Amino acid sequence: MKTIAIIPARGGSKRLANKNILSFGGIPLIAHSILYAQKNKTVIDEIYVSTNDEAIGKIAFDYGAQVIDRPESLSGDFEPTVTALQHVLKTLDCEIEDVVLLQPTNPLRPENLLKEAFEIYQKKNCDSLFTVSRNHQKFGKIIDERFLPFNYEIGQRSQDLEPLYFENGLLYIAKAKLIQENTLISETAFPMEVSHPFANVDIDTQEDFEYAEFLLRKFLNLKS
Repeated sequence: MKTIAIIPARGGSKRLANKNILSFGGIPLIAHSILYAQKNKTVIDEIYVSTNDEAIGKIAFDYGAQVIDRPESLSGDFEPTVTALQHVLKTLDCEIEDVVLLQPTNPLRPENLLKEAFEIYQKKNCDSLFTVSRNHQKFGKIIDERFLPFNYEIGQRSQDLEPLYFENGLLYIAKAKLIQENTLISETAFPMEVSHPFANVDIDTQEDFEYAEFLLRKFLNLKS
């Protein structure tokens, strides 16, 4: 039974054109997730990129990933990620036990994150695991031109907020059977908390891209 990585990367992005193949740190954006998977061979047996775009497919192949041609019917703006994962599983002629989802729009990940996550996933016998980060902002709603606090009371200090968490997208792990049942995050999924600046990167706009480049330069300088 294999553990595979799937990187879904469709073409036709609207807010940041061709984002999956933009040069980021000197290599295409999607290459970062492929290389990250390759560095985790103790966990991942094979790496697949699901795409409907020829240019993305060529880059993925050049960087050593196997390419799955995704049909246009599964490549729309509102198509959920799980259908791309299901398509890969249906295409493969082998037994898959676990799937690691690596989104190309999260190119920066802590080095040991996947190894640590997979150890937790196995130790707790999870059917799925995903990464989260704690929110430190004060949220509210605007109703009838009035601001109504949602997760705090006026005057309350940020450090005293009730802990709330957001899905940061760094990685997901799930049983292949769960995905085949149309679910990526089950009701009993383990939320692995990640406190790292990389958890705030999810590239969808030019501003997101520039912020990610800033973090990349910062951490490269720290290592040099």
